[in-house]
Amino acid sequence: MERKEFLKRGFGSLLGIAAVAPLVGGCSKTEIDPTTTTGTSTGTSTSTGSTNGSSASNCAVTPSETEGPFPTKSPASYVRKDITDGQTGVAFTMNITIKNASASCAALAGALVDVWHCDKGGNYSEYGGTGMQSTNYTSVHFLRGRQTTDANGLVSFTSIFPGWYSGRAPHVHVHIYNASGKSLLVTQIAFPYDICTTVYTTGQSYGYTKGKQDTLNEKDNVFSDGFTTELATVSGSLSGGYTLTHTIVVNG
Repeated sequence: MERKEFLKRGFGSLLGIAAVAPLVGGCSKTEIDPTTTTGTSTGTSTSTGSTNGSSASNCAVTPSETEGPFPTKSPASYVRKDITDGQTGVAFTMNITIKNASASCAALAGALVDVWHCDKGGNYSEYGGTGMQSTNYTSVHFLRGRQTTDANGLVSFTSIFPGWYSGRAPHVHVHIYNASGKSLLVTQIAFPYDICTTVYTTGQSYGYTKGKQDTLNEKDNVFSDGFTTELATVSGSLSGGYTLTHTIVVNG
């Protein structure tokens, strides 16, 4: 089965994690147009995404999204900040803050945060050799990792800018557990269009050769019901690398 068909059919319950309806402050039909500023001398740019989680009055629980079809098989085995694992591409830092809606949006320290995303060609490690993904990467584990949030609710990962594959907008998967290992939220992070366009159309020397993504956030079958609280702020440049900054709100 092709992964695009998998997503159309809504098989979010893979490995027991169901694609459920959004929690508090659910998926609005309203989208965000990122605000972009471009530096004339450095080539750097910034696209501003969601401000959710910035205060007790702006604290909607981030929507739950499907974990499949390529979740990390043994996430506890990959406790690491640098998840590149030999992959090359545009340098990419992810700074993700976890806030607790049950505590007036205070930072959630001690939470376990798993992340995973595809490589620059749109393929995932730990899978492959099937109709879902023809390239066989079953024996490698790149672009997957786990960190524990600090006192400020922050985790950071060093990676490469994700590529894209047909039928999906660019995204990063995130699974959050409390300190005891109880699952709190499975979600995804959306990317601003302009940054993606820059990487995919001018980053050939870094290995991004597929061109512009074929699916925008509002047409994506995961984000199409609204992505206001899932859109990241991304800043940087091809040569200097990009930094993603994003807050995820859970009921901790």
